[in-house]
Amino acid sequence: MHLSAHIPLDGPNEKILSLARLADSLGFQSVNCGHIASRDSFTTLGAIAVQTRHVALGTSVAPIYTRTPASMAQSAATVDDLSGGRFRLGLGVGHRVTMGDWHGQRIGRPTAEMREYVSIVRAILAGQQAPAGERWSSTFALTGFRRRADLPIHLAGLSPAMLRLAGEIADGVVLWSTPPEYIRDVVLPEVAAGRAQAGRSLDGFAVQAVVASACGGERAAVLEGARMALHRYLGLPFYRAMFAAAGFSAQIEAYEATSNREAQKAAIGEDFIETLCLLGGEDDLLDGIRRYEQAGTTELLLASVPGTDLEPVLRAAGRAITNDGAAGSVAEAV
Repeated sequence: MHLSAHIPLDGPNEKILSLARLADSLGFQSVNCGHIASRDSFTTLGAIAVQTRHVALGTSVAPIYTRTPASMAQSAATVDDLSGGRFRLGLGVGHRVTMGDWHGQRIGRPTAEMREYVSIVRAILAGQQAPAGERWSSTFALTGFRRRADLPIHLAGLSPAMLRLAGEIADGVVLWSTPPEYIRDVVLPEVAAGRAQAGRSLDGFAVQAVVASACGGERAAVLEGARMALHRYLGLPFYRAMFAAAGFSAQIEAYEATSNREAQKAAIGEDFIETLCLLGGEDDLLDGIRRYEQAGTTELLLASVPGTDLEPVLRAAGRAITNDGAAGSVAEAV
């Protein structure tokens, strides 16, 4: 399994860039950025591209409803060119509340619309005529600089339908706040079914899990940061369905039993947090990494718990990479 960094886009620019340079120097597989309400992920990754040499770069993930397929392909090809071919495009559908309230966009049939979107992006990157779709269409063509037809595309997935689609049409799947057991019992079988539909095996397919992590720090403060992060996810239908399928119905029921924010956060128990986050000292961090590896994760993206610093996490994980002797990989080291 490979280790990668998922860098927060808030705070000072220099902190973002220093974390990226650190991940590059420690031998991490990739540096990834989300795309929510802070800095633009593509612009930031363009800056990171010119300050790093080896590490891959990725969006984890860019919602498809915030850019047309043509604009998305153009942004992806630009960062890929700036980085010398180190970019991979992570796409997701987002959530109805954010896509509607923030961007004025309607999520209709997410799986079908993602299929259309990816087919157009791939065609533009390959210099081919894009197929016409029901939601998306484009006659756009990239000109004047290098583009890469085989630029990897990964899809964010939670539901069985989206996981199967990722297996069928993408090069990898991106998972957020997903328990290792759900990866083993739901993600891998559904992705494998999609791969089989396309006549492919799981060989070479990336199963990426973004996991909030904290190494050291005062436990009460770390738990509070984790509750802040998970509170947001429990308010989103896609995540509630996944958590229920993963065996956390009691947590969801306790959350829904009150409208008081603090009471909702208090309902998020430590067992739930410990399942979804990597917390504690360096040994605890490495034990958590092992859990995800044993569940079938091929690449673990270490993110920070809100209110904590990602640097100690990267340095602790970096020692595991160094001990294993292979850039971006842990294997026997943990």
